[in-house]
Amino acid sequence: MTPREIIKKVRQIEIRTRHLVNDVFAGEYHSVFKGRGMEFQEVREYEPGDDIRAIDWNVTARMGHPFIKKFSEERELTVMLLVDISGSNQFGSGTQLKQDLAAELAAVLAFAAIRNNDRVGLVLFSDEVEHYLPPKKGSSHVLRVVRDVLGFKAKRQGTALAPALDFLNHTTTRKTVTFLISDFITGEDLKAALRVSAARHDLVAVVTADPRERVWPAAGLVEWRDPETGAGQVCDTSDPRVREALTQHFDRQRTGLKQRLARTGLDVVEVWAGQPYDRELVRFFKARERRLRT
Repeated sequence: MTPREIIKKVRQIEIRTRHLVNDVFAGEYHSVFKGRGMEFQEVREYEPGDDIRAIDWNVTARMGHPFIKKFSEERELTVMLLVDISGSNQFGSGTQLKQDLAAELAAVLAFAAIRNNDRVGLVLFSDEVEHYLPPKKGSSHVLRVVRDVLGFKAKRQGTALAPALDFLNHTTTRKTVTFLISDFITGEDLKAALRVSAARHDLVAVVTADPRERVWPAAGLVEWRDPETGAGQVCDTSDPRVREALTQHFDRQRTGLKQRLARTGLDVVEVWAGQPYDRELVRFFKARERRLRT
């Protein structure tokens, strides 16, 4: 895309995602992501029924009668977006590439974050970390995030999630809310990297896919090439048995991936290019809110 096309697409995404944040996700984000702890607000006179553990003994000694410390939840968070820009994300069978979907998701989550006065950072990765945008606040920063997801040209085509997770762990000293946005097409054993990152951060896996990766039409002989390895293959999609085998292969891989992610303790959101994703995000927020209440 040319710089002008990128700017136009950024503005289109801004309009769509602001509507979703304002009308669909209002209050959802705030309710499910907690701040770093309790922030001291003020002292006030002790009242019957107050927790005596909150008594400020220094002020009490000075004033001659008991005062307690009043705290409020410290809401400010750091939200990190780890976005996969490997070759497989340039695929799209309809009106939207998987990379475009990732940009929209990044915009929705980033706008929800800044609405709650949180900071947003970005890591773009292929099989290595290719770009880092330190966490900041503000709408202009969110637009920079979206522009970078859409317009950054990856130097490499492969996929490796572990280097991005290691980078996150070494770059951020405080706990973050991290959304790992990827199609997870990788041969890595991610168990160790995911467990370390999930222990340090509030890690959410956002799994992207294109409908044509699961269901193929009867289009005769089709030749496709792996954008990451260059390997090619010809497939006869006119044979219903071949199409069914392709669907079953995708379903087995996806089911196995979600099971591995769940065993690591991650929340998983599954979204599809060219299809509405707001219901999946709302379902994620609602399920997480119910879990926090139990």
